[in-house]
Amino acid sequence: MRNAEFDRETVLRSAMTAFMHKGYAKTSMQDLTKATGLHPGSIYCAFDNKRGLLLAALEQYKQDRNAEFEGFFSGAKPVLTELKNYLDNIVCECVSGDAAKACLLTKALNEMAQQDDEVQNIITANLANWQQALTDKFEQAKQSGELVTVRESEDLARFLVMGIYGLRTFAHTHPEAKTLQQLADQLYRDLCA
Repeated sequence: MRNAEFDRETVLRSAMTAFMHKGYAKTSMQDLTKATGLHPGSIYCAFDNKRGLLLAALEQYKQDRNAEFEGFFSGAKPVLTELKNYLDNIVCECVSGDAAKACLLTKALNEMAQQDDEVQNIITANLANWQQALTDKFEQAKQSGELVTVRESEDLARFLVMGIYGLRTFAHTHPEAKTLQQLADQLYRDLCA
């Protein structure tokens, strides 16, 4: 039996979109074959099963989000300016309503974490790494004198993560761009105060 040839990243990003659109439980193998362009046998051969495809998609999501994050925080601008741009981008993602721009981690966490320890551990580690990256950015802003506060960088990062979770959740029932931008702007001001 020969191995199927396909662009792994493209397939995983297509699977991510399918999982974000319907959730893991409601995404059928037929949905995945339609989204990825692969035959069921190719999915099973490459990823073992639907769960294996989810695990690979979570890893790709982590890589994509890490690259995106690094792109926002390239060091070309002050950290707080980059943070504002990062928050504005999250608002754009929320407003777009595009499943491909949703957060696969929170979607999978809400749906599967209580049922699958491995998935929960992967998601928890990814979210902890994201929070640590934000902590590092706040620390960088404090050390450069850009941010003057007595609050710990870790506390600021936790507050921001909570705010982003809230913003994404709020957007499901209040997708108005103006409202979401006002909330993101308030979150930014609260962090910089």
